[in-house]
Amino acid sequence: MTPTIIRCTAMRGRPAVTCSRHARANPWLSRRYPGIMERAITGYHLDQEGDWVARLSCGHSQHIRHRPPFQPREWVLHPHSRDARLGTPLECALCDRAELPNDLRLVRTSPEWNEQTVPAGLKRTHQIAAGTWGRIVVHNGQLGFAAGTSPELNVVVERGSSQAIPPEVDHHVLVLGPVSFSVDFLSISPEAEPDGNREDVDRGANESEREQNISEQGGEGACFAHLLCPDCGVVLDGSAHTTDCPTRASP
Repeated sequence: MTPTIIRCTAMRGRPAVTCSRHARANPWLSRRYPGIMERAITGYHLDQEGDWVARLSCGHSQHIRHRPPFQPREWVLHPHSRDARLGTPLECALCDRAELPNDLRLVRTSPEWNEQTVPAGLKRTHQIAAGTWGRIVVHNGQLGFAAGTSPELNVVVERGSSQAIPPEVDHHVLVLGPVSFSVDFLSISPEAEPDGNREDVDRGANESEREQNISEQGGEGACFAHLLCPDCGVVLDGSAHTTDCPTRASP
């Protein structure tokens, strides 16, 4: 299977990214990730037409209508049956397309890095942990991004454009030349679902404590395995401090 290359450019006056697709050999990823990504059901709500919608652990929502004979889901009509399905997986094509869910909340933004200061850990295969999305924002130049979605996603993110990073998906960046970029970390909010007719599973996590933990780690812990330098913001994974960093000058 030939992977997909996407070149992303910003359109004037629009925050969305326009991507033109073409295929070519992919030197960035060596593994294949067959099948559509699956996410756990974390809750339900009714839409305006009275159809049930499942909320997934990634923050996306998916209709689960009972419309036999083509969509036989009688279980969705009964509260006990719905409860029994909490935590079970549903396929999420939106994650495979790396589309940001609605109602995410910005937790923090990384320092602005360039081709010299980009942390080595970002160039190796790694993941963002469950409950958090990433968003690469390129300020100047262009940056390569590869992710183990299905199909594999290879993106050239250009100046003024952004690229979403789904949680729990192998990914890395590739420096293509002069570039400056930063990474936003966005939290999946359980309060984002519509009011009324809502059924959520209590996963025992305190949202404010989780956000504080993310902030203390200088980003999502699974993505930035180490702390940031408090003086210059570099990730402490062997990357060099900036020339004016007091920590670099200290013995």
